[in-house]
Amino acid sequence: MSEPGGGVFRSLHSFNYRVWIAGAFVSNVGTWVQRTAQDWLVLTVLTNHSASAVGVVMALQFAPQFLLLPWTGSAADHLDQRKLLIATQAAMGALALVLGLLTVSGVVRLWHVYVFAFLFGSAAAFDAPVRQVFVGQLVGDAYLANAVALNSTSFNSGRMIGPAISGLVIAAMGTGWAFLLNGVSFIAVLISLFLLRRGELHPQPRAPRARGSFVQGLSYVWSRPDLQAILLMLFLIGTFGLNFPIFISTMAVGVFHADARGYGLLSSSMAVGTVTGALLSAGRKRPGLTTLLAGAAMFGVGCTLAAIAPTYWLFAAALVVIGVAALTFTNTSNSLMQLSTEPAMRGRMMALRVGVALGGTPIGAPIVGWVADHLGPRWALGVGAAAGFAAAIVAVFCLMQNRQPRTGAT
Repeated sequence: MSEPGGGVFRSLHSFNYRVWIAGAFVSNVGTWVQRTAQDWLVLTVLTNHSASAVGVVMALQFAPQFLLLPWTGSAADHLDQRKLLIATQAAMGALALVLGLLTVSGVVRLWHVYVFAFLFGSAAAFDAPVRQVFVGQLVGDAYLANAVALNSTSFNSGRMIGPAISGLVIAAMGTGWAFLLNGVSFIAVLISLFLLRRGELHPQPRAPRARGSFVQGLSYVWSRPDLQAILLMLFLIGTFGLNFPIFISTMAVGVFHADARGYGLLSSSMAVGTVTGALLSAGRKRPGLTTLLAGAAMFGVGCTLAAIAPTYWLFAAALVVIGVAALTFTNTSNSLMQLSTEPAMRGRMMALRVGVALGGTPIGAPIVGWVADHLGPRWALGVGAAAGFAAAIVAVFCLMQNRQPRTGAT
């Protein structure tokens, strides 16, 4: 099916998508305010610059993406997606507010952050696949790839703004207020969900409720070598490459001796790249495996440049390259897996995608944190570079075996 024209922002023709992305943008800014504050709290307040502790927080936050796989994808395929999103967004907002109150009151401890990271990750595990599949209801399959890319533009625009705001809030009022700000930001996306014109949604075929639906999803992937290759690439980069809180915080504090504002600026620098990568993805008509290969290879190059950067500003420039590469890779994998998958299976495929990409974090984050603590932050970035190059090799092998996803695009 050919995709209609309309330019980079063609999905914004839909009222429902405009409402959704406006609310999501406010929430995305808040999310990045909290992520930056959480890493800073653990690294500089609750520990003595322990990258391993940051790695444990990441592991606990992303472990539910894998542990809850049998239920998260099935929920997205079987339940009312709008109501499920309301529940998950409300839960994450409440958790942010409680953690903020603990921090502002001065009673927060490291184990509190561990517990809230796991709880927040559990809510996010149900939220991520349904949020990605729900885009199809907002715009239909014709604009799906474009809407996925614009979603990433919104998310990473938040990444560009949020860390800088977080640095200012931390410096002026403390980390607890950053958490409270994030909790309040969820109100925007909840309002957008209630404002949607339900009569203008594009209903997707729902999977019949039956036992063993998760096993059906695994069987579906087993019959698709192209999906297996994409998931393997996601595992490599997700496990060892997407550990940016460790990479950026340890380089900022341990190598360049930056303060909270300098740390926030580095996170925003990478967001410049991710927004650029998302807009480039939005301009493409159809995703393809060659684009996935380019993203993986560029990710390896970007991590290599960051690892050897001699100054703060050259490191910031390398983060822009990493950002473009990461978004090219993740957006392409998202669109490829949705457009080449039967609609009734998309929730389970997105849950598998998120579970594989983020569920490896409990393995990779502690390893990368240990490398940063014992060998240095630059070696930790070297691990990320190796992951990118390994994923590129998988893509080359897949292309040689002529295992293009069923969209047929390159």
